[in-house]
Amino acid sequence: MKYISLLIEYDGTRYLGWQSQTSGGTIQDILVEVISGITGEKVRLTGASRTDAGVHALGQMAVFGTESRLEPDVIMRAMNARLPRDIRVLGCRETDSSFHPRYYALKKSYFYLIAAGRSHSAFLYRYLWEVRADLDADSMTRAAAQLLGEHDFSSFMGSGCGSKTQVRTIYSLDVTRCGEMHFMSASFRGDFIRIRVEANAFLRHMVRNVVGTLVEVGKGKISDQAVTEILRSCDRKNAGPTAPARGLFLERITY
Repeated sequence: MKYISLLIEYDGTRYLGWQSQTSGGTIQDILVEVISGITGEKVRLTGASRTDAGVHALGQMAVFGTESRLEPDVIMRAMNARLPRDIRVLGCRETDSSFHPRYYALKKSYFYLIAAGRSHSAFLYRYLWEVRADLDADSMTRAAAQLLGEHDFSSFMGSGCGSKTQVRTIYSLDVTRCGEMHFMSASFRGDFIRIRVEANAFLRHMVRNVVGTLVEVGKGKISDQAVTEILRSCDRKNAGPTAPARGLFLERITY
């Protein structure tokens, strides 16, 4: 038995998230079907991050075991030939049998895209949240700073989370405003905000709940100083709404 690690990129718009479901339609289900068709085996694929329905990934990691003698580069070419065009394998290599893509991860980073103005390109709607309000990015930055470090993030945890502990460490949380976004060699003007967060791990819906709270701060509905009390309360009801999935990207996993 040898073990193969995959670096995967996908547009999550059409899919029900990463995690396999009995109804199918997930990234994991599709990858397993393709790998099994190539190797002729029933394979078990383990991913590093269980992205939600509609969430995108630039650097998802996954591992499977196989008895196949096919080389990793052959497996990658065969997978990309069979996968839908909105799922790509960017890297494929043999790895150690002990490697676990989730438990061995040191850091994960996500970013979230927001259109704060009332007008933007038709080509971006799949990949950002149209807030349609003036947002105070400086207040959002001050609020974000209060979430840095090791804390119990129960206030930002979605229901159904199976984590044994709610303590996580956020290493960086940056709010960046820009008047231009580049996409497919074109430049689109607008009022865009990018929120990037890096942590040792995340709770279910944690990033989207943090983003939703920061947007409420940007609107002036929550004081930037109140975020500390929201965090300390460990009560999800005190934080802001869950931001839509379509603006969220799994950026990178560091080992």
